[in-house]
Amino acid sequence: MTDETLTDSEGDVESIAPERLKERIDGGEEVFILDARSEGDFEEWRIGGETVEVVNYPYFQLLDGIPEDLLAELPDDREITVLCAKGGASELVAEHLEAEGYDVNHLERGMKGWARVYEYAELDVDADATVAQYRRPSSGCLAYLVVSDGEAAVVDPLRAFTEEYIQDARTLGAELAYALDTHVHADHVSGVRDLAEETGATAVLPRPAADRGVTYDVPYETVADGDTLTVGEVEIEVVHTPGHTTGMTAYGVGNVLFTGDGLFTESVARPDLEDPEAARNAARTLHESLHGKVLTRPDDAIVAPAHFSDAATSDDDGTYTAELGDLMERMDALSMDEDEFVEFVVSDMPPRPANYEGIVATNLGRQSPDDEEAFELELGPNNCAASEGALTN
Repeated sequence: MTDETLTDSEGDVESIAPERLKERIDGGEEVFILDARSEGDFEEWRIGGETVEVVNYPYFQLLDGIPEDLLAELPDDREITVLCAKGGASELVAEHLEAEGYDVNHLERGMKGWARVYEYAELDVDADATVAQYRRPSSGCLAYLVVSDGEAAVVDPLRAFTEEYIQDARTLGAELAYALDTHVHADHVSGVRDLAEETGATAVLPRPAADRGVTYDVPYETVADGDTLTVGEVEIEVVHTPGHTTGMTAYGVGNVLFTGDGLFTESVARPDLEDPEAARNAARTLHESLHGKVLTRPDDAIVAPAHFSDAATSDDDGTYTAELGDLMERMDALSMDEDEFVEFVVSDMPPRPANYEGIVATNLGRQSPDDEEAFELELGPNNCAASEGALTN
């Protein structure tokens, strides 16, 4: 049975918008969630937080009512939010709970709705530009908007949020000049082609990334280490930092370095997604890139990564950045010699991102899913970082 078979329920149980649920969690409210997805889906990907309590109980065991063992786990003194994959099953379960006298709502559109939550915040940086970070809480994906003197660039855009970038640039009085990817992503479908088609912006890829066999149906340009792109009054510096992939490239604007998947605020990149057989060599390359291209920058350089995980700590404004000097002090991996670094990075890599082969094929231009198929393809966690177990002091 799927969620679609349950969407005809005629109940009127209150629903909660994903954005509102996120506000409650961010505000430190106590939230109790009954996650009615399968155990496997729950273990792979779920909503969490310091004030969030979650119980997982598959909805196919709840079709005829709420069993006694579950009732014993549910609070009777606060609201319960029920969620499922798409919103249909959770409404049915919520109706059963309401009939039992519980204060209950259900999450609109389920985890698919949660995956539509996208947040915008401007960063406090030393650059003659407005620099904004976009956050996708469901997967930890981060993207960036750079606006200067009527022009704009988007770094690591997600296809699902193409219109947000366009509208935000226009709100800031700018037109998009560039859509840049730091590398061929394995966790989300890139938006560079869609932005190029809709706005006339130039799609930009690192040259080694394009050399993997990109076959785009729109024109694009490639950049190499040391190149610069001009956006209004600022220049975007191109810094090739291979390791996570052969094409991994950071972009610098003022004191900000958009590090893509090379360096996160809580971890470093995993080296196995492009070629699992070459993971050890890629880890050595990553060590060289970090020590030769990234850690040589000033201590007050701002690291702005392409992802964050549950292990990351946000800034006070909810964004995920860190000063390089701070990372060097607290991240053990950055002080390891090459051999130690390689052994550490390859020793305990997490599961690969869901559907990563299909996502990579799409981002290379070899597959052409429609918008809904592309959105479904990227649901779930990103898992692009190395194991976070002992990276920080």
